[in-house]
Amino acid sequence: MTEARTVIPPLGGAAFAADSRLLERVRAVGERTGVDYTDDAAVSDLLGRHRVAVNRATHGPAGWIGGLALAAGAIWPFVGHAAPATAGRPLLAYAPAGPLLVLAAACLTLARLRWKRALMHKELAGYREALGLARAYGIEPAYVPPWLEGRREDGGGKGAAPIPRYAPVERADEGTGTPPSATLPPKPAAVSEYERVADQGGWHDEVGWLLVFAGGIGPAVAVSSGEPLGLAALALVPLAVVVWVAGHRQGSRKADLRPEAEAYARAVVAARAAGAETPDLSPQLRALLDN
Repeated sequence: MTEARTVIPPLGGAAFAADSRLLERVRAVGERTGVDYTDDAAVSDLLGRHRVAVNRATHGPAGWIGGLALAAGAIWPFVGHAAPATAGRPLLAYAPAGPLLVLAAACLTLARLRWKRALMHKELAGYREALGLARAYGIEPAYVPPWLEGRREDGGGKGAAPIPRYAPVERADEGTGTPPSATLPPKPAAVSEYERVADQGGWHDEVGWLLVFAGGIGPAVAVSSGEPLGLAALALVPLAVVVWVAGHRQGSRKADLRPEAEAYARAVVAARAAGAETPDLSPQLRALLDN
């Protein structure tokens, strides 16, 4: 079972309090949904619980069964006629694909309905409304998790429940809360290094195995054909080891840098949620928070 993980709210009470008119509208949304969106602890707990619910709806039994049935239904027409038991019997060779595809459609539809129901819960809808109001007042969150808007895990797409857009409102100079006290230290060099190397690599394992495979095919061909030139392919095996070692070192370097990069990204989100001015997160740091 998926456990709730602490979620830093994209925007918190201090940010909403930057403008008294915004704070009043956010509180009105909270009264309608029964949630105090200016209470950072309550919102963090709310987001953690609902993220678990959304993930459970997405990866529940209905989704798995639907996916398996879809794969089986798509493959069956190509392999069913080749089975000895169905040879010369077209009905048995192709007909089972129909019920499998019907089952897949039903299960996947059910899974999506459950996912959409969890995503559109009034508490989440209210928080998205609060974020939309904040944007209208010129307060932009540093980071919005993709699941909150129903976007893909990589952050792409518009999403099934995007943050609503409202007409821009000129911000007032006064606020009803205390001045933001959150401060953000300069970006550490390790974070900049992580951003530089985060998108590098990822191909070492595949290339290493291809080299090993090619290195094994060459000698086999040499033995079967009597052509000694194929033995030269054995040189690809040490090369594969070199590629794997390079990939391991690169992965270890990323793993060493990741904790400090994630801590910095979370600090940026927390500082922006508290109403402080912060730099925007890079795509690499956003992806780190998504994972």
